[in-house]
Amino acid sequence: MEIRIAEEKDLDGLMRLINQAFAVERFFIHGDRLDPMSTREYFSKGQFLVAEEDGALAAGVYVEMRGDRSYLGLLSVDPGKQKTGLGRRMVAAAEEFAREMGSHAMDMTVVNLRTELPPFYEKLGYAVVGTAPIHEHMQPRVTQACHFIRMSKALG
Repeated sequence: MEIRIAEEKDLDGLMRLINQAFAVERFFIHGDRLDPMSTREYFSKGQFLVAEEDGALAAGVYVEMRGDRSYLGLLSVDPGKQKTGLGRRMVAAAEEFAREMGSHAMDMTVVNLRTELPPFYEKLGYAVVGTAPIHEHMQPRVTQACHFIRMSKALG
């Protein structure tokens, strides 16, 4: 399976993949995670890495450079390919990409209601470093009180 940097032609498929993967969040957020405008906004600020299999997107992850640190987000694996190690491969590819771009650390946030996520990322070397409020643009769609858990990992 090839992991590569997403191109403009991947945007629609990437948005569908992310929305499928994040459908598990519908218990606390109304609607899709991304729409065409927000997908393009992410694309303009950072890079998506995608894994492609048989011409279809199987996984994706967002990486944004922020000085000597990077931000990882929107890790998405096709629901039929979850629990195969592909998510771990995508995180490792994002970390390597960030290192090559000069980053010394990778930061991320997970919603506290997704209790399975902190232990997953802790196994990959991430540590909880604090909390943050839900993004303002998400607040109107949130149906339960929640916040972000901030996590970070040195990229030594």
